[in-house]
Amino acid sequence: MRLRPTTERGSAVVDFVLVLLVLVPLFLGILQVALVLHVRNTLTSAASEGARYAATVDRPPQAGVERTRAQITGAIAARFARDVSATQVVRDGVSMVRVDVVAVVPPLGVWGPGVEVSVSGHAIEEQLP
Repeated sequence: MRLRPTTERGSAVVDFVLVLLVLVPLFLGILQVALVLHVRNTLTSAASEGARYAATVDRPPQAGVERTRAQITGAIAARFARDVSATQVVRDGVSMVRVDVVAVVPPLGVWGPGVEVSVSGHAIEEQLP
């Protein structure tokens, strides 16, 4: 006794392929968003650490750039630490150090451009008493 007619033979494979056509791009999209958020959070943390380091007494802003690059290289990869800059800024009469990082997160798949991430970290400069 047959439960299925022979005309439906192989339909499970077709159903499987149709479901995969929806699920794989969805899964890769979620993975891409997670990667971009991870890189952004890591860059933000490194920029803040570099700004705090450069804001200490007798340190130039360039020391913050070097510290930020070292943090990024140790946490994710050196290619994300290529465009790092630090400047002294004055906001509301307070002298601060700002470290800016710009990086491009590559796409997971073979389609689409990379995502540009731009973050900055700020710290109030220490003053000698």
